[in-house]
Amino acid sequence: MALRIQIVTPEGTLLDKEADTVVLPTANGDTGILEGHIPLITQLKRGQLVLETNGKEEQIAVDDGFAEVIGNHIAVLTEDAIDVDDIDLSAVEEAKKRAQAAYEEAKDNEIDPDELLKLDQKLQFLTMQELVKGGGEKH
Repeated sequence: MALRIQIVTPEGTLLDKEADTVVLPTANGDTGILEGHIPLITQLKRGQLVLETNGKEEQIAVDDGFAEVIGNHIAVLTEDAIDVDDIDLSAVEEAKKRAQAAYEEAKDNEIDPDELLKLDQKLQFLTMQELVKGGGEKH
């Protein structure tokens, strides 16, 4: 029996599929999950989640969140996630420019600290997408 992984964001289910192995980017470092793993609840850090199925690797950029492993089921709850193959570096760069401008404007206008935090987290997730896609080395 293979692992069943579900990745859920506030927008809905991003992924629901079987995998042979899963590597989660946790607060304590990368954690590999195989069939029969002990029950686990862990905090995810912004990073790259890797699935392997039939020798083929799939990479998902995930934001902060949590993961629960029970039996052969992995539930990932995260603020945001995107398949690395779907990352468009030029779109990410444009989004970073807009988010940075909004962050600077909000900071200058003494906007609610929670809004500043959300903008900062968005910037961090966009930067992480560049890194996992391989576009981060030019900065």
